[in-house]
Amino acid sequence: MGRLVPAVTRALDVLELFLHGDGTLSAPEVTRKLQLPRTTVHELLTTLAARSYLVALPDQPGRYRLGVRTYQLGSRYAEQLDLAAEGQQVAREVAETCGETVHVAILEDTDVIYIAKVDSTHAVRMVSAAGRRLPAHCTSVGKMLLATLPDRELDTRLDGRELTGMTPNSITDPAELRTVLTGVRERGVAMEHRESNPDVSCVAAPVRDRAGRVVAALSISVPMIRWSEKREQELAVLAVDGADALSARLGHHRREQ
Repeated sequence: MGRLVPAVTRALDVLELFLHGDGTLSAPEVTRKLQLPRTTVHELLTTLAARSYLVALPDQPGRYRLGVRTYQLGSRYAEQLDLAAEGQQVAREVAETCGETVHVAILEDTDVIYIAKVDSTHAVRMVSAAGRRLPAHCTSVGKMLLATLPDRELDTRLDGRELTGMTPNSITDPAELRTVLTGVRERGVAMEHRESNPDVSCVAAPVRDRAGRVVAALSISVPMIRWSEKREQELAVLAVDGADALSARLGHHRREQ
């Protein structure tokens, strides 16, 4: 475990004080409860207020309550919990239809994290686990999620990053990856052929929230012994249907073309 940063620890201690009582505190109360110097408390409160983690009460000078940023973080956490639970249910339904392994994943920087997974019913199947992290450029879910980023954000995430391969088929050239992502945007689905596992191919589709933002991707993974062009087309339709079903559970409504 790495070294804890004292300043960050103190700031979090301040925020956690607001979980108790009536949810409002003054600087002297924080000083007394945390046994910190008054100057330190003043700096912490000023910094947290400047970043909208706290807000000064206009009708009670010198008192603070939690700010909008804490609400935003809590809401994002709740969304992730809902996404994981709903994703597991939809993944189960898709797996029951196709008999293959189904994942739901989110993007974190240049990696994907699997938040839901249902195993194939076949004896030969992909070995993985919820919570696993993989390089986004090596997976179908990762390509799908990278492809939905605005160009500027994609540049920020990829510029200066080495694309490490997981198999001989992994994309390690940034220019090639960008070309592939352009194709993903055009098709609306992403493919991965033995790029994260030499014996597995996958197809993925985007999952959207109520605001229409892509928040995850749903994929179907198949061992190469059961993979074919026809099977790929069939699973692409199932992945899109599954992703749409999960999107609907998250409150997204598709607009008619």
